[in-house]
Amino acid sequence: MTKNNAAAVVAAARSKQKITTKELITQLFPNFIQLHGDRCGGDDPAIVGGLATFAHQPVTVIATDRGTAIEERVATHFGCPTPSGYRKALRLAKQAAKFHRPVLFFVNTPGAYPGQSAEEDGQGAAIADNLLQISQLPTPIITVIFGEGGSGGALALACGDEVWMLENSTYSILSPEGFASILWKDSSRSDEAAEIMQLTPSDLLRKRVIEGIIPEPADHQQVTAEIRDVLSKRLKKLNEFSGAELLQRRQKRYRKF
Repeated sequence: MTKNNAAAVVAAARSKQKITTKELITQLFPNFIQLHGDRCGGDDPAIVGGLATFAHQPVTVIATDRGTAIEERVATHFGCPTPSGYRKALRLAKQAAKFHRPVLFFVNTPGAYPGQSAEEDGQGAAIADNLLQISQLPTPIITVIFGEGGSGGALALACGDEVWMLENSTYSILSPEGFASILWKDSSRSDEAAEIMQLTPSDLLRKRVIEGIIPEPADHQQVTAEIRDVLSKRLKKLNEFSGAELLQRRQKRYRKF
């Protein structure tokens, strides 16, 4: 892989032409019913979650949302969830496990919101709670990264059984700009950083960090068709396991890292 290839994937993951959360939910889950609130007083719009049916079974759908209009983008902090968003995601995931519903996560976020208010509200603890509790839920959990998968903000929604990525997406500990700023004190070397970080789907599949790569044609309806095909097959497979078996497989998955 050349330097430009990694940089091109980063640019494509951030593109304004990228499929949106609204499109994914509308096309994959036409009967989606949105649920609100973290039951602690907040309802972060950067996390959209609710109930739907998929492949003839009830599921819980949880997705990050960047919004489309400028007002929505500001309200969602451009797709960066706050602690209430992570608490809402955890609440819905635990509810899903209680009623034996699979959980489908869709992630496109630069990372958790880094503002002072988020830190004061317990951002680190909220992410840690998700990692601890979601990873132990005895129900099938699949994550699809369809844009940026940034830092703990993405990992908090990708701690289940399988992680899949669209071919124009990234999954990394921080942004290439942040990496370059820390390593070389020069954010302009972000293209070089992207190559070193090995944040592309092909790099991550080779290292077995993810389960697979989903094709991403220009037509958004074809994109959702590709996602639908993968989710249908993988859910059918995961549904064959008991809760205890899922937890055993999940533990082995993370221990191999």
